[in-house]
Amino acid sequence: MTGRKAELAANLAEVEARIAAACRAAGRARDEVKLIAVTKTFPASDVALLAELGVTDVGENRDQDAGPKAAEVPGLRWHMVGRLQRNKARSVIGWAHEVQSLDSARLADALAKAVRAAQDAQIRDEPLDVLIQVSLDDDPERGGCPLGDLGALAEHVTHMGELRLRGLMAVAPLGADPSAAFERLARAGEALRKDHPNAADVSAGMSHDLEQAITHGSTCVRVGTALLGGRGLASP
Repeated sequence: MTGRKAELAANLAEVEARIAAACRAAGRARDEVKLIAVTKTFPASDVALLAELGVTDVGENRDQDAGPKAAEVPGLRWHMVGRLQRNKARSVIGWAHEVQSLDSARLADALAKAVRAAQDAQIRDEPLDVLIQVSLDDDPERGGCPLGDLGALAEHVTHMGELRLRGLMAVAPLGADPSAAFERLARAGEALRKDHPNAADVSAGMSHDLEQAITHGSTCVRVGTALLGGRGLASP
């Protein structure tokens, strides 16, 4: 095993142990929580090594980085987890299996239009899975749909055949107790599922707060630093 692969293997084992311990503490089964490896700023070679170690889901924050990586390391499930501009919709659906950062009706419209064009061109035959990113701190710079607008946006998305609403995503507010934020997210998820029972996914928790997120029902944690380290190389 190469030095980098050994490093990633050790990090992955530690993250897996943390997830398993958090699940036990919450009385949940380990298989209730998906691990997404967030590989922003790290090269495709690291993605390939993680795939060899058994990682199946990869998250990216930037469309321009993700497309080449996805082409270089096929066979994985790719998630867009960063803020997304409408003019990137057509490009993103070329590589993403899921967009976790949908936060407006205008972005939903752009994604649906891109999916429809791909379907018409027989490039794609499946709808695009999406999570609605909700704002837990009302900070427009960090993205997210205000909780008060969640119901309307969910209705908008579910009337589009090109998009498939899978649940919610959120980032804990900076400098605040993540447990309180994730508890609010859990309540929002419960309310959403009353009208949209298939929207059962909750993507919350990162390297520093995954335990608190799992305690409050997260079904998907997005881990970058704890897996890959604090500094990445420029993507090829």
